[in-house]
Amino acid sequence: MAEQSEGGAVRKRSVETELVTAGRDPQRFDGFVNTPIVRGSTVLSATVADLEGHTGRYSYGRRGNPTVETLEVAITRLEGGAGTVLTPSGLSAVSTALLAVLEAGDHLLMVDTAYQPTRRVCNEVLRRYGIETTYYDPLVAGGIEELLRPNTRAIFLESPGSQSFEIQDVPAIVDIARKRGIVTLMDNTWATPLFFRPHDFGVDVSIQAGTKYVGGHSDLNLGTISANERLWRRLKLVHGDLGLTVAPEDAFLAARGLRTLAVRLAHHQASALTVAHWLEQRPEVKQVLHPGLPRHPGHAIWQRDFTGSSGLFSFILQPAPKAAVDAFLDSLELFGLGYSWGGFESLAIPFDCSSYRSATTWAPGGPAIRLHIGLEDPADLLADLEQGFGTLAAVRDAQEPTR
Repeated sequence: MAEQSEGGAVRKRSVETELVTAGRDPQRFDGFVNTPIVRGSTVLSATVADLEGHTGRYSYGRRGNPTVETLEVAITRLEGGAGTVLTPSGLSAVSTALLAVLEAGDHLLMVDTAYQPTRRVCNEVLRRYGIETTYYDPLVAGGIEELLRPNTRAIFLESPGSQSFEIQDVPAIVDIARKRGIVTLMDNTWATPLFFRPHDFGVDVSIQAGTKYVGGHSDLNLGTISANERLWRRLKLVHGDLGLTVAPEDAFLAARGLRTLAVRLAHHQASALTVAHWLEQRPEVKQVLHPGLPRHPGHAIWQRDFTGSSGLFSFILQPAPKAAVDAFLDSLELFGLGYSWGGFESLAIPFDCSSYRSATTWAPGGPAIRLHIGLEDPADLLADLEQGFGTLAAVRDAQEPTR
């Protein structure tokens, strides 16, 4: 966090204050609190010397404008990196970051529990460019050294794991990578830098789907990539060479969402833990996959490295026919059935990782459901889940043979 002077002493500002102030410069825009939406492609120079010397703050719309810069500066302050670039989606942030550090002939170690579309980038795009991917167990920790090859260029982490919520030992993996000169990248969308700052743990590249908690209102698509000094120049060049840009309207909405991130995450966290603890007591539930719960296998590492938890987690039902699980989900009134998460609304989806995990085996022993707990009153959410379990039981019992 940034520092400020106080009576000759220097103290760090809190993250809550940084979220409110970072990137804003009201006096630059006649006192308006928020940077306005600036649309434009062409940027005029006063003279030929200015044009050819690129003396202006901006040179072309794709290369940045005040609206986009505001968000980039704010994310950089939040992440603690050397710089940030924005992309049109979370997935494009992943692919751009990978293309920035990998070349033909390189070997990538990708965590087996990564976001499924990330696997497609590896299996389809990177493979065509002569980059080989090996998937590894998220719980490998220091054992990752055994998977390294002479041409291993990068290790990609995502903690907790997508859908199944395994917690990785980030310091152990980063320590080995650093000794070998290997780049580390991390998808940190779940925790955001409020609850885990990858750069503080030595991770070179920190990635977020700004679509989720940064935006916070399910009304934009955005990706953010923060790099440390080691990788910043290369990332910036590749981002520019790929011609990536984001709409100023999306950058504006994301910057607005960022200002309330701490308040929203506090509510998401508290409500999700309330629901998770309640689900642990339900006879219909076999297991709750939330790293903030003491029974979670990765709880000790989560407690050591993270400062909080967000609103996303999963749970495993006791064995039940698909029709009963579908009826449970269909009966929910406050949980929308939809992909993505991080908005103000609660969501639920069924999932099954077994068809695409390759370094690990997904066999939870029952149907799996992922929940995103939104900003509703948790008591209302529990009542909705309660009636849903009643529907599940009715359909399940109707399908059981009469004894």
